[in-house]
Amino acid sequence: MVIERAKSMGLLLDTVKGTLRIAQTSSVIAKTAGTWMLGDRPPNPKLLRTVFEELGATYIKLGQFIASSPTFFPKDYVEEFQHCLDRTKPFSFTVAKKIIESELQKPIDSVYSWVDPKPLASASIAQVHAAKLLSGEDVVIKIQKPGVENVLLTDLNFLYVCARVIERLAPKLSWTSLSGVVEEIQRTMMEECDFIKEANNLKVFRDFLHDTHNEDAAVPRVFEHCSTRRILTMERFHGVSLTDLESIRGYARDPERTLITAMNTWFASLTQCDFFHADLHSGNLMLLENGCVGFIDFGMVGRIKPSVWEATFALFMAVNQQDYAQMARSMLAIGVTRKEVDVEELARDIEKLFRRLDGMEPEYLLGSGGREPDGVTNLMTELGDIAKSYGIRFPRSFTMLLKQFLYFDRYMDLLAPGVNIFGDERFDLYQE
Repeated sequence: MVIERAKSMGLLLDTVKGTLRIAQTSSVIAKTAGTWMLGDRPPNPKLLRTVFEELGATYIKLGQFIASSPTFFPKDYVEEFQHCLDRTKPFSFTVAKKIIESELQKPIDSVYSWVDPKPLASASIAQVHAAKLLSGEDVVIKIQKPGVENVLLTDLNFLYVCARVIERLAPKLSWTSLSGVVEEIQRTMMEECDFIKEANNLKVFRDFLHDTHNEDAAVPRVFEHCSTRRILTMERFHGVSLTDLESIRGYARDPERTLITAMNTWFASLTQCDFFHADLHSGNLMLLENGCVGFIDFGMVGRIKPSVWEATFALFMAVNQQDYAQMARSMLAIGVTRKEVDVEELARDIEKLFRRLDGMEPEYLLGSGGREPDGVTNLMTELGDIAKSYGIRFPRSFTMLLKQFLYFDRYMDLLAPGVNIFGDERFDLYQE
């Protein structure tokens, strides 16, 4: 009887929290609509981004999804959401300490000799504190924000219902599978909330590096005795971001070589690891003091079928060679369509795109000195628009993969300008 009453109270509490969250969301939207009516009318993409940032965790992640999916969303929205900030106000160390002690079921000083009360970083799902174990190791503690899972579930269930309503009211949109996109985002976000899964990802990637005899890359060691579903204690890496060019020169004589190591390690993971790192922004790639490339934060990973990666690789090579027929065949092999597509007609439309992008370098795709810093994003957005006009829908794994290539494109512009990834034998894109 007591247990049933406790469950009922818990369900009631979750319902109240969910109702309050929906009310909060409605309040933000109403306030934005009010300022818009009074004349404050920024461009729609900017307006939506600021609303997403104000709404917090779920919508920030959704904004990042938009930014990394040029084949799904209009170009102006993709470009605007590049500025979507995953930096949120940190919660107090008092709260952090309570979470740690609650998860470990013991006093904090029985595990750590020191924990920095000021977080190193605070994002939408978790914040990170530097610490030292009683055994002497320097570590970081990733602590999940209180109540974040409930917020994610409430927001995503709300968005799913909205997507289903839209699909019912506009049947032509059902093929875009708005509800399917929301379901996929929900699955990905909830996985990010499970730090046990992230700990396992770190261990699997360490084994991958060991099995491939890769001594030039590293991932943090997990300390399992002080890690749970809501806190994750990992080895602390000391180094600099790959975008910190001045500091990198102090660590490495050859910044190009550092980037090539990072890229080749990631390329190898596409075929030789159970997953690939799916969030390689500048905060998650480091040059360590010992010269290794450090991969951190494995909360978001992707899995791609060998056939999809093979077709994606063929697409990249076809872009390099401006082989329009092969581009068309590759796009069809990657995507899904419910109607028969005229490959020759698709190839002609792709050729028209390239003729319109007059003067584009053949090696434009992966940062080889292209004149426009966002050349890759622009190109893939245009190709995505053509694909959509033929009813081709790309899988989420492809967009996650593409996102990492966009990151690498920017790193190439900074660390290896003018290098042709397709013509430089130091790159090994397709490893079996």
